[in-house]
Amino acid sequence: MTHWLMAERSPGDGRNPYTARIAAVGRHLPATTLSTEELMASTRHRTGIDLERLTGIRTRQVSVGDEDSLSLALAAADDCLAGAPDGAAGIDLVVSCSITRYRGGLNQRFEPPLSVSVAEHVGASDALAFDLSNACAGTLTGVFIANNLIRQGAVRRALVVSGEYISQLGQNAAKHVHGILSRELASLTLGDAGAAVLVERAPAGSEGSPGDIQFAGFTTVADHSRLCRAYPGRREPGARMFTKARAIHRVAIADTPVLLREALDAAGLTLADIDVVIPHQTSARAIRSGTKVVEEAFGDTLRHPAVVTVDRYGNTASTTHIVALVEELEAGRVRPGDRVALLALASGLEIGVVLFTIGEGVVKAHGNHR
Repeated sequence: MTHWLMAERSPGDGRNPYTARIAAVGRHLPATTLSTEELMASTRHRTGIDLERLTGIRTRQVSVGDEDSLSLALAAADDCLAGAPDGAAGIDLVVSCSITRYRGGLNQRFEPPLSVSVAEHVGASDALAFDLSNACAGTLTGVFIANNLIRQGAVRRALVVSGEYISQLGQNAAKHVHGILSRELASLTLGDAGAAVLVERAPAGSEGSPGDIQFAGFTTVADHSRLCRAYPGRREPGARMFTKARAIHRVAIADTPVLLREALDAAGLTLADIDVVIPHQTSARAIRSGTKVVEEAFGDTLRHPAVVTVDRYGNTASTTHIVALVEELEAGRVRPGDRVALLALASGLEIGVVLFTIGEGVVKAHGNHR
């Protein structure tokens, strides 16, 4: 019995006659850099924690109140569509997937949905628009939904966006963290970012071409839903997050190899077929240890080391995979036809995999190292 929530049939079977492809990606990072040294110097208590050594995070980009969830998402959408040959033309679905929904400071906005503002901003006012939240797996969940709707013929072009103004959790945590066992320690790893993905119907007869999504699936291991929780702050602005980080890492490592094997089998691929692996960016140490466990389980090694950007940007929640993918594109480390695996590991416990190939247009859009 499969663990995955996914489209069950392949393109061309009558039920899902189309193929979806990733046509463009974009990101936006705030201008202000906050180093781990500066953040730890701001803590109220003497913690004795060497957070940079523990996590590998040297810096992160943060909003200082000049940007919020919506503005980060809008800027990422602009970056994404600037690299799309047809821009926003024909977009008939907009999905906003952030955990934070701040607009105008630390004010959470639920109605009207942020997706409506994004659709109006890009000139797609007639598009179906809705918000969803799925912890740090949000953006990839949006891609999963867009992939299925496009394959079924319900939509043609979908813009998936997220803006995470999440660093305020770290500011609040700095007032309360006493030591390495603090449940707010993970909040000190966070950074802000916006991300956007344009998913569209592939031309008829082009199945198997670069850009195609070969697999998108998610599963929830709900037994571990209590390992990470966030609440509105009682005395501080924004929110506070409480995480059992070691427990989350332990259960994620136990479940990921099994589920990744199922995803690869469903796509008819092996670990050796994957050129680029981008896991959720929690810490450099967690990524290295997780990679080792996966390689041991498969009895094989990755073709290239898993991508690590957490050292420069911190954990940017639901935007993390696209932030890292654009980084690789702009650095010239990803080429047309490369097969990419985006691995979501989110609180819940939510595990997701999106497998796709890189299209030439995506590479060209970021080839000027803008």
